[in-house]
Amino acid sequence: MAASLSSSPGSGVRLEVVGSAPAEAAVHTAHRPVAPVALPAAALPATVRPRRRLAQPEGMLQVHTAPFRGSVAAVLSLALRSAGLGSRVLVSQLLKGGVEQGLAASPWLCGRLQWLRPAVATCLAEPAPTHGGEILEAVQEVWAFSRQQLLHGSVDLMVLDELGLAVELGYLPLQEVLTTLEQRPPHLDVILTGPSMAPELMALADQVTQLRRGC
Repeated sequence: MAASLSSSPGSGVRLEVVGSAPAEAAVHTAHRPVAPVALPAAALPATVRPRRRLAQPEGMLQVHTAPFRGSVAAVLSLALRSAGLGSRVLVSQLLKGGVEQGLAASPWLCGRLQWLRPAVATCLAEPAPTHGGEILEAVQEVWAFSRQQLLHGSVDLMVLDELGLAVELGYLPLQEVLTTLEQRPPHLDVILTGPSMAPELMALADQVTQLRRGC
């Protein structure tokens, strides 16, 4: 917009205001509120919903006991089936010998089931003090490996055959066994088998199965 002075005969001095149309339109629209623009539905951000974490199945501590040795046969089919379905399984027979497996020579079944025995020539039925240090070390080697796998949650199912008898005969300390079982990961299933189970082990169990011979 511009102002100019001009004169004409008989009218004196006259003030004229000259403005351009675009400039005047800008003045009138500078303070005009802008209407909100509606975005298409596809452009709006989707509501993000937090994912619900599925509850992980809780493992159980089971005891399968019998007045005779060899009760592990009742759970071997379960262990094999679990391995066949993709679970990681460890079967540790703490007092079974005769095949001199040891940790380095433990076989694998179904690709996921590790079968572990101590490297001793025969099955062990006598108290630990009646044997030499090598036999005691062989049993403790199996337990140490099993304990490590249990605490680290490296398997889904663990069978500890004759664990109670190994404690009773003095091959393993009861308090260490109890502490280890109490610290097991929540998802891990543990099955204890054998003819002898200390009351403390029975008290930890979620389920107890007693096998009997037919009359």
